[in-house]
This record gives sequence, C-alpha cells and structure tokens, in this order.
Amino acid sequence: MGLLIGVGSTRPQFPYDYYYGIEWDTTVSNPLVTRVGKVELHQSLPIQSKMRRCVLKDDGTVNYYLHANDSALRDNGAAADLTGASGQVMVEIPDMYVRFEMEGTKRRCLMSEYALPGFIKWSKDYVSAYEATVQRSTSKLASVVNTTTDYRGGNNQADWDALSKTMLGKPATNISLTNFRTYARNRGSVNWNCNTYQIHRKLFWLFAVEYANFNSQAEFNAQPTSEGYKQGGLGAGVTILDGTLWNAFNGYYPVIPCGTTNSLGNRSGVVDYVMPAEYGTLTVQVPSYRGVENPFGHVWKWTDGCKCMIQSDADGGLSEFYVCDNPANFTSSGVTNYQLRGNLPRTEGYIKEVILGEYGEIMPLLIGGGSTTYFCDYFYTSKPDTGVSERGVLFGGYANYGAYAGFVYSATSYTASFASASLGSRLCYIPGVA
Repeated sequence: MGLLIGVGSTRPQFPYDYYYGIEWDTTVSNPLVTRVGKVELHQSLPIQSKMRRCVLKDDGTVNYYLHANDSALRDNGAAADLTGASGQVMVEIPDMYVRFEMEGTKRRCLMSEYALPGFIKWSKDYVSAYEATVQRSTSKLASVVNTTTDYRGGNNQADWDALSKTMLGKPATNISLTNFRTYARNRGSVNWNCNTYQIHRKLFWLFAVEYANFNSQAEFNAQPTSEGYKQGGLGAGVTILDGTLWNAFNGYYPVIPCGTTNSLGNRSGVVDYVMPAEYGTLTVQVPSYRGVENPFGHVWKWTDGCKCMIQSDADGGLSEFYVCDNPANFTSSGVTNYQLRGNLPRTEGYIKEVILGEYGEIMPLLIGGGSTTYFCDYFYTSKPDTGVSERGVLFGGYANYGAYAGFVYSATSYTASFASASLGSRLCYIPGVA
C-alpha cells in the first residue's frame, strides 16, 4: 500500500477488510480518483452513513436526533424544535481513523472505523447543519431555523425586515474571525467554536472518499453506479448569482434562508430555491452534504485553527501555513501553539496539488490546475509589500464565484479582523477540549 509519512521505510501490514479510501496520481489531471480498500465498504460507507443531524445542548449532550429523511421531525417522528430553544441544530461526525500516504507521485487517503496500524484518530465532533447566525440578545453564535428579530442575520438590518431582501432567517455576516470566535465561545466553553479547519478538512475527505471525486461542483446524481458507488458531486451550489444584480439587490448579503435543505434530512442532495423577483429571474440549487447545508458557496466561511504568515519577497519570500489542533489555543495574533504544516503558493490560481502530509492538509502546495482538473477549486492570495502579514483563511467562496468555488477554494488575503457582507462562518462543537 505504500509508506506513511514519518514512519520510515517499514511497510506496514493492513487488515484489508477494515479500511476504504482513494488513490490518485499528482501527474494526472482527472479529478476522478481510484477507490482502494474493501469494495463493500465503498458501498456501505460506514463512517459517512453515521453522520446525522441532531439538536445539541450547550453542555455538548445531544437533546435528540432528527429524522433521517426530514429535519422538521425528531427521529421518533415527533415535531422537532429547530428554533434554538432546545439546542443548536448540528451534524454529528463520528469517530474515525485516517491514514495519508505519499509514495512517488501516488497519494492516498484511507479511512476506517477501527484503530488500524499507522492510522490516526479523528474524534467525534459536531458541525452546524446551517451557516451560522447570531442570537442578537446574547451575542451567541447559533445554528437554527428562526425568523424572529433576535436571530436576524446579515448585519442585523432591521429596516429590511418587511422587504424581500430581509435578513430574518439568514446567516450572520459582516463579522470578523475574531468576533465569530468570541460569539461561539459565548455558548459557555472553548468547546464551542466557529468553523474550524480540522472539521472542514474532515468534511472534504469524507466527501472525496464517498464520491471518488475532487470536483465538489460536479453535477449531483442521486443514482449509484452499477457497482453501487456514489457518483457525481454536489452541483454548482449557490455560486451562480450575477455580482452586479446581487449587489443591487442587497449589497452582497446572504440570500439563502437557513434550513432550506431540511427536506433532505441526513441525505446529500440539492434543493431548488427561487430568488426574489427583485433580484431577477433565477433558481439556485442549495446543496447539502450529509446534513451540512452549503458546505461551500453562498458566503465565505471564516475558519479558525489555521492561519498564514505571508512574507514579502524582500523579507523571506515564503507563505507559511500553520495549524492548531487545540481550540483552547486558538489566537488571532502569533503562532504560539501552532504547527507549521507547509508552504503555500505565492500567486493565485486553480489548485493542482495540496500539501497533504501526515494530517491530510487541504491547502494548496501547487497551482496550475483548472475548474475541471486536479482539485478544481481556486486559491486566492496576496503578498505584502514589506514585512510579514498574518492572515486568516476563508473557505468555500461566495454566491457569484462560479467555478472558482468548492470545498477547497481558499483565500488568504485578509487579517482576522476583516469583515464584510459576504463573509460568514459555521458553528462547531468539539468535545474533550482541555
């Protein structure tokens, strides 16, 4: 199977029946990759199949799980409360074990339910089913379906409440990464966070292994292949708005209500959403991956637990990528308790190769791809004229970015204090933070 980074020259023996994954060649441009491991596991998808929406209380306990096919209901068929009164609407991602390999030009991502030799554990955590809003009376980050003024999204524009561009029921934006972190922590502990790199990275690899495809914007296809495998992607997502029309309509603020994909339950798929007539004639397809609504597109997602130190050409000429795996140590200043995971490209472009390494980094190592080749998503960056600039990372793209967007579309041009109409985040809960 190949060598694990950092293990030396010993070729481990694998219990073949207990893992599944993908293999690709960095010299091959086709984003469709090869399934490896036990065939039956690619059909049953034991890890992905355990992902499910739930209502999570502030102490991190599950109040109840939602119905597999309709998030308006509890798993017992009773009506669900998605307003925030019973907890936050989250997607539970189960414990899993992963292994990333690099052998010549070959790369592999392997996953298992079991602690196999050379695999590392990614522990159970929770990510918001919806893009995050803010409970205005408490300044708490939230994942809810709630159209009251207390959960008004956007920039809390009260004068829009009766208009078609209302922010009632929409995600909150125009908030900095630093403030998103603060609002998440206002739920009562460092276990609560805004969107985290470790969870976003996990979602990408779960998707890539399930669909054997790096192109998250490939057309959605509900039908399995003749072998019983998933095929296609999640469609274009909310990325096809005309920028001029969007700006004229509401100044680049959110347009998709939280909970648009509730009819899918825990299933992946797309739901049509008809834009208000004041925008113009347009229907967009809102994607959900295993209960995670808009995993890319619509609004950029500020993502914590990673950062970049970008040097000017005269002051080192490197763009360093750092990761912190312990939310208790997240900070907007400096890299203490952060690990250097690799160097990023110095210019923008479509991603050809990701850093990968032992932990499966999804930031770019090389650019030079295209919208339908290699990783199919764009990377945006900029360099300071002098000194070293500390930057946060945005993922996913927003509603008029078209083919640029996707799971691994990232931007490293803004500091953690930056806020704008099209920048939002998610809500995450990570158990066991010390």
